Amino acid sequence: MKRLLSFAVLGLGLAAPAFADLALATSKNCMSCHAVDRKVLGPAFKDVAAKYKGNAGAVDMLAAKIIKGGSGVWGPVPMPANTQVSEADAKKLAAWVLLAR
Repeated sequence: MKRLLSFAVLGLGLAAPAFADLALATSKNCMSCHAVDRKVLGPAFKDVAAKYKGNAGAVDMLAAKIIKGGSGVWGPVPMPANTQVSEADAKKLAAWVLLAR
């Protein structure tokens, strides 16, 4: 019983950051154009994670794109600037996106 409780607590501890960042992504309207596992208007977050896997500068680069917007990387539809997102939140979102599976 104690072992089962330990696994449950560990599982909740690992899931909590994922839910917190999903909440942040939802609050910043990221989920209007993106989903974790499928293309919506923009690419799936898991596809972004795969594209930038192993890229040491990916968090900073994606954080800048979140704030400033971008175009041409994922097709003809540009990503609008999200100037309401702070640099700290943009980095948190970028790090979370890079962990998407």
